[in-house]
Amino acid sequence: MMKVLYAASEAVPFAKTGGLADVAGSLPKALQAQGLDVRVILPKYGKIAEEYRLQMKHICDMEIPVAWRQKYVGIDMLEYQGVTYYFVDNEEYFNREGFYGYEDDAERFSFFCRAVLNLLPALDFWPDIIHANDWHTALLSVLLKLEHMGDERYDRIRTVFTIHNLKYQGVFPKTVMEDVLGLDWQYFTNGDLEFYDAVNFMKGGIVYSDYITTVSRTYAQEIQYEYFGEHLDGLLRDRSADLFGIVNGIDYDIYNPATDPNLFETYDVATMDRKLDNKVALQRFLGLPENRMTSMLALVSRLVPPKGLDLVVRIMDELLQHEDIQLVVLGTGDKCYEDWFKDLAWRFPKKVSANIRFSNELAQRIYASADIFLMPSCYEPCGIGQLIALRYGTIPVVRETGGLKDTVQPYNKYTGQGNGYVFSNYNAHDFMYAIKKALGNRNNFGLWRQVVHNAMAADYSWRISAKEYIDLYQRLLQK
Repeated sequence: MMKVLYAASEAVPFAKTGGLADVAGSLPKALQAQGLDVRVILPKYGKIAEEYRLQMKHICDMEIPVAWRQKYVGIDMLEYQGVTYYFVDNEEYFNREGFYGYEDDAERFSFFCRAVLNLLPALDFWPDIIHANDWHTALLSVLLKLEHMGDERYDRIRTVFTIHNLKYQGVFPKTVMEDVLGLDWQYFTNGDLEFYDAVNFMKGGIVYSDYITTVSRTYAQEIQYEYFGEHLDGLLRDRSADLFGIVNGIDYDIYNPATDPNLFETYDVATMDRKLDNKVALQRFLGLPENRMTSMLALVSRLVPPKGLDLVVRIMDELLQHEDIQLVVLGTGDKCYEDWFKDLAWRFPKKVSANIRFSNELAQRIYASADIFLMPSCYEPCGIGQLIALRYGTIPVVRETGGLKDTVQPYNKYTGQGNGYVFSNYNAHDFMYAIKKALGNRNNFGLWRQVVHNAMAADYSWRISAKEYIDLYQRLLQK
């Protein structure tokens, strides 16, 4: 049985700031279901809920080097939904209010990577593959090669490194080489870790990992071009033979309109009328006029520039003035966008509900109630919002980039195929045209029913993607 150690800085339900946590909480489960022995390892944050901390079983304590000093490390274990999770414990590094954004992040996450490797002999588990994710775990591949070479047990381990978002690379002053990493300067001067006279963790992961993956086929292509490549496009082109795009899935047990406990009414593809009951209940809940026929547009997102919100700002007044629509917004982010949506709701109180917060319950209700889901991202490695929207029969209007291009196919009324509406150019007029096309089609009951059916019939569970990862692991082990 193939053994995989899946290393991440966050995983649902223990710690979450973004989409990585959803992947780390659901992909290992899907791989396990297909016959692999997958274990997950992550930091033991102070913010992990007490109910999980009480169930953890302590395995061992030891000390590991951080450059010139020794630091305590412990490891705890917990089985959750059939998957074994390991937690790397050090209160100084991980018992804090947040997960990231500290001055000593270089030290915290290099410590985590070194701890994972040094603790392997204490675990009743020796992996064939270590699968690292994003810059926080990128040094696993580096330290495996530089600190454990010559040890037969470690020599057999192969590494996969997944880039979830190339924008966040873990770049630190070059002084960390000596003072934090304790690595020889030659690995800086030869360019392995050097990046504009600083140290780049993600670059190290790309250079030293056996295979590199990213979270959609299109994004794997995009990051090899300067526009999306964040100054690493040349390196990624050099490694293009070992670079693969596998689209993320979502957990269909959690995201299921037939069983979701957060909904006003559960429904499936055969009981679509109940979706309209959800809409009316949400209108009532948010204080909007109740009307089943009014098209409800949804935006559930971080309110930040990459999500294409400047396009929303450009067109939304015109849409609200001339179309029979309602807009429901949920999310937090940059103050300028938060304030703009609040102002929009003040100007259009009967048409706009701006919920500047995050609530999982309300998010699910919006996915289940809305007709159209807006996701005009400037770039989007994979995206999870459009996958949830499709699952709930809410039709996405997206820009053709990254994972959005791979998962949303433009609806063709002549063939009856496609599950959404797509525009290519990052342009407010093109976005407006795509929305108006969707609104026009919604007025045709039979046609819209077909689009919704296509959306809900599409399979974006982890089943297919997990199979692709397994094929990749097998290829790697045969190399």
